[in-house]
Amino acid sequence: MVSTASFVIPLLALWIWWPISSLTGTSRLARLLAALVTTALGIFPALLLYAVQTNALPYSLIAQLQVPGGWVLATLLMLAVFVVLRDLLWLLAALSGRQGVAQLIHIPAITVGALVVAGGLSAIGVFNALQPPRVIEQPLVVRHLPPALEGLRIAVLADIHASPVNDARYVKTIVDRTMGAAPDLIVLPGDLVDGDAASGRAHVAPLARLSARYGVWAAPGNHEYYSGYNSWMAEFRSLGLNLLENRMQVINIKGSKLALSGIGDPVYGRTSPNNANPNVPEGIPPDVDAVAKQARKAGAQFHILLAHQPKFARLNATKGVNLQISGHTHGGLIAGLDQWVVAPVNNGFVRGEYEIGNMKLFVSSGAGLWAGFAVRLGVLPRIEVLTLTAEK
Repeated sequence: MVSTASFVIPLLALWIWWPISSLTGTSRLARLLAALVTTALGIFPALLLYAVQTNALPYSLIAQLQVPGGWVLATLLMLAVFVVLRDLLWLLAALSGRQGVAQLIHIPAITVGALVVAGGLSAIGVFNALQPPRVIEQPLVVRHLPPALEGLRIAVLADIHASPVNDARYVKTIVDRTMGAAPDLIVLPGDLVDGDAASGRAHVAPLARLSARYGVWAAPGNHEYYSGYNSWMAEFRSLGLNLLENRMQVINIKGSKLALSGIGDPVYGRTSPNNANPNVPEGIPPDVDAVAKQARKAGAQFHILLAHQPKFARLNATKGVNLQISGHTHGGLIAGLDQWVVAPVNNGFVRGEYEIGNMKLFVSSGAGLWAGFAVRLGVLPRIEVLTLTAEK
């Protein structure tokens, strides 16, 4: 990450502030200085990520520094879009012989103005990302729903990312609002935490107050693997969360058997400085075949799968799963860029509902956000309360 950033960011910085060679004196020096400052700011977030991976600094400090680092990344992302559009216009003007227009497009005031706008929008995005989520009630129409499950209300708390940024007060607000909605079932499909368990347990402590008629169930996400899987699973158990690690649980609802399962995350095999042995991976690989077999053997009438990453939903749909609930994408983070950046790396799944054969996929927008890119524009955090409804 640091190596890539060290190569890409200087090129982007030079591109933002070009032309340089055609200038003289003070103007050239000013743009070179601007490019150097842009480069230094751009590499800063990558250095923070390296510090996380190596435990070079306490996570309590790193997490706080990651928030402005995310602001820098979002600003550079918007500037990258700007320079592409700017230089396409410049090229069109140059090719059409309108040299005056071409020179006007590259005046410093336009680039500085774009920098101010991008920085301002990113700041708004950071503010949005740091706000606790609101409860959003919505119906979810699914196929083959047993009559006994009609109207079942499921609260989805995805991607809380409890940390020194999303701290105990933030998590308490999530718990209070969820309990106020009085759901029948509460599911947490991964990425509950960031950072090591020893320093982070106080931030997740409010989750112990979650309760629902049919239980509170959690499956691991990729950040549990990054943060010390075994220690966090032990902490979650102490809070009373029911863990679904490649495991299925039958829940009897009005005489109908609901299979609720959860699987491991595809990042299995990654090591973490927070593991008992930092060089040995912890956790489990995802095994949808195992939970599908357990559900069939139990004679379940309906199967809900908690799978943190939505990207393998098409495969899971072939295993007899009726409803998959996922997170991971944070809803795409920035409306407009979500389809360009987030969708391609998640096989097209970003947020909301998707029909995949006989299976419904629901991708949560997330109740929190990773401190490393705490930016939301047009995609606010949510506690989604889904009311299951049979397809007519």
